[in-house]
Amino acid sequence: MAKINIENLAEFDSAAYLTNEVAIAAYLTEIIQANDASLLADALGTIARARGMTEVANDTDIGRTALYKALRAGSAPRFDTINKVCQALGVKLVVQPLFDHGPN
Repeated sequence: MAKINIENLAEFDSAAYLTNEVAIAAYLTEIIQANDASLLADALGTIARARGMTEVANDTDIGRTALYKALRAGSAPRFDTINKVCQALGVKLVVQPLFDHGPN
């Protein structure tokens, strides 16, 4: 059996799998459940790269450089930036109750 040198493996890039709104929504749902704003910013950046950062920048009326800065790990983008990016990506954030208390 041949040994695999992990240094020669390509770095995993989730952007390659974010090809439609359903995949994007599922990915963002998992990211949001992690409750980490920095991770959300980075995930939105990954999705924007998958879609084309220039196109997303044009759709949001946010400069491409500013968008890269706002959507990187460790950043804290404003809510309106997150909302504009989600709209440009064809998804929306949805609030759901934590518990189903049934009919009142």
